[in-house]
Amino acid sequence: MACRISELVIDAADPELLAEFWSNVLGYVELSREEDGSIEIGPPGTGFGGPQPILVISPSDDPKTGKLRLHIDVNATDRDQDAELERLLALGARPVDIGQTGTESWHVLADPEGNEFCLLHARLQPL
Repeated sequence: MACRISELVIDAADPELLAEFWSNVLGYVELSREEDGSIEIGPPGTGFGGPQPILVISPSDDPKTGKLRLHIDVNATDRDQDAELERLLALGARPVDIGQTGTESWHVLADPEGNEFCLLHARLQPL
C-alpha cells in the first residue's frame, strides 16, 4: 500500500489573493472555507480525494524568510511554455532568481506572496 498526496497547504498573509491566483493558474474552484480563514481550492467536480491534490490556503502572519525547501512544479496543458509563461505573468507571477544558470528548460517564478514555483517545459495532457 502507498500514500497519495491529497492536499498541499500554503500559508498566506492574504488567503483570498493566493486562492484566486492558484485557482486561475490551475483551473481550480473554491471548495470550502474554514472558520480559521483557510480557503480550500481544487479541481471542479472532484475536490478532495480526486486525481489531483487540493490546495489549502491558510492564513498566517509568519513572514517568508528564504527559498522554499519544497515547491510546486506546473506544466501547461493547452499551450506551449512561452504562451503559458505570459499567462502566468499576467496573473501576477513574477520571475525569481534562485541561482539558475540561464540554460534551464524551466522558468522559476514566484506567486504573489513570493512562494517559488517552476513552469516546466513539457506540455501535459489535461485530466
